[in-house]
Amino acid sequence: MPISFSRNVRNAGLISAFIIAPCLALAPGAASAMETIKAQVTTAPNVPPPITRTEPANVLVELEAHEWVGNLSDDNKYKFWGFGPAGGTGTVPGPMIRVMVGDTVEINLKNDKNSKESHNIDFHAVTGPGGGAAMLNTEPGQESKLRFKALNAGLYFYHCATASPSIPEHIANGMYGAILVEPVGGLKKVDKEFYVVQSEFYTKDGKKGDTLEFSFENGLAEHPSHVVFNGMAGALIKNPLKAKVGDTIRMFYINAGPNHVASWHIIGEIFDRVYPEGALISPPLQNIQTTVVPAGGSSMAEFKVEVPGTYLNVDHSIFRIAKGAVGLLKVEGAEQPEIYKGLK
Repeated sequence: MPISFSRNVRNAGLISAFIIAPCLALAPGAASAMETIKAQVTTAPNVPPPITRTEPANVLVELEAHEWVGNLSDDNKYKFWGFGPAGGTGTVPGPMIRVMVGDTVEINLKNDKNSKESHNIDFHAVTGPGGGAAMLNTEPGQESKLRFKALNAGLYFYHCATASPSIPEHIANGMYGAILVEPVGGLKKVDKEFYVVQSEFYTKDGKKGDTLEFSFENGLAEHPSHVVFNGMAGALIKNPLKAKVGDTIRMFYINAGPNHVASWHIIGEIFDRVYPEGALISPPLQNIQTTVVPAGGSSMAEFKVEVPGTYLNVDHSIFRIAKGAVGLLKVEGAEQPEIYKGLK
């Protein structure tokens, strides 16, 4: 049986990564009896619309890998690697994808002709060697395809897993996103849904105005210069999440890492229901103040906002606020003195 094999050894064996997978795909026409639809993908903090159908479908997902210089903070730029919708531009995080259990999902990955590196995607929602990465190794200017069956409901991480120059470097540069596999019948209706990804960036020293460069050594030491939401320090301060008093909010939260565990907390709110590690069909935890999200993992939380005001979304490993891990949730509406009131 033919195999696809790639290997990289960096820094005298400090990192050795390889992927071995049979070059197999579902037989042509195996899923042709089902309806074929094109997936709607969205950029953070936006979420694709809920699935209303009750039968599985063939779902086409078109993504493109890019390399570009963008803002990491107000002071510095950075050369990101990331994913975007086909024909669009790259974003950090990459688009959110929404499918249903039983769907047959076809991924079409293009790699921009101006890229310098090869890229692929490891989907944590995929059952198969490498999460599909071996099938999706894509050189600049080329494209690759993968078809997989969505067997398990959950909120899953996806990321680049190309071993050249190293898997951690691709993740650390911004190549990740979320795929939601809904249970049959969908999720309970809520008023607002948001997509938030926490991640770390490891840069060499630089001064204000510089385009910062990736530091492999700081990555090894697990010493990030920036810890951010949605790809930039202050992204959710410049563009806060918005809701109204009485809204029920659902947040899809991914910790892209690549190294640190996150302690997700919203100051002044309590999560009514938390689905740890994106386990959507397990009973939720209730009335949670702070929830742990592992690197490469996820969490889904639902809560009702009862009091107007501005709430801080943070990693309660609290010094990370100084590195950028803070965002705003602004809630408008009438005061609720029976719940919250200052006293003289």
